[in-house]
Amino acid sequence: MSKPRIAVVVGSIRAGRFADKPASWIADLAKARGDVEVEIVDLADYPLPLFAEARSPLWAESENEIARKWQAKLGEFDGYIFTAAEYNHAPTGVLKNALDYAGREWVRKPAGFVGYGGVGGARAVEHLRLIAVELQMAPVKAGVHIAWADMVAANEGKNLGEFDHLNQAGKALLDDVVWWGKVLKTARAADEAQAQAA
Repeated sequence: MSKPRIAVVVGSIRAGRFADKPASWIADLAKARGDVEVEIVDLADYPLPLFAEARSPLWAESENEIARKWQAKLGEFDGYIFTAAEYNHAPTGVLKNALDYAGREWVRKPAGFVGYGGVGGARAVEHLRLIAVELQMAPVKAGVHIAWADMVAANEGKNLGEFDHLNQAGKALLDDVVWWGKVLKTARAADEAQAQAA
């Protein structure tokens, strides 16, 4: 079976956002493994309107063209890692909106999180774990939490890869996402083969 394909979803679209730094860092860490394919998927490239579709994309095709492009892109992957900025003890509105704009694409695929901000984005990540469960994803236990001091250092020119504690957390996150990516990809393929044989 081919390597699992993992999307690193950039979960912020603000001007001057920090999100590009953790997205690039975790993608580079993944590429160095050799057992996974990774692509950065930027929400800024998918300017979705606020979700106002008549039906959930789990049950009906989306009316919005950008939503259909977003769903098609997501369908290429076997798992996801989201950068999670913390705004007011929660994830960004744009990320929640993007999660709402897909359905079948999320089902039975792992979700991991790289949080940053207040307490390393932990509260935003916990919100996202609950959302991921409802979307039928498999959120993994390991996560990365980039504390404020690390963010300040990164904004002053330090590379996130220079922090041993972040590299250890990133490796654990990738171990979980890749393992579950392989297992669930195999299971989805078996389900599909069984459905076709029926």
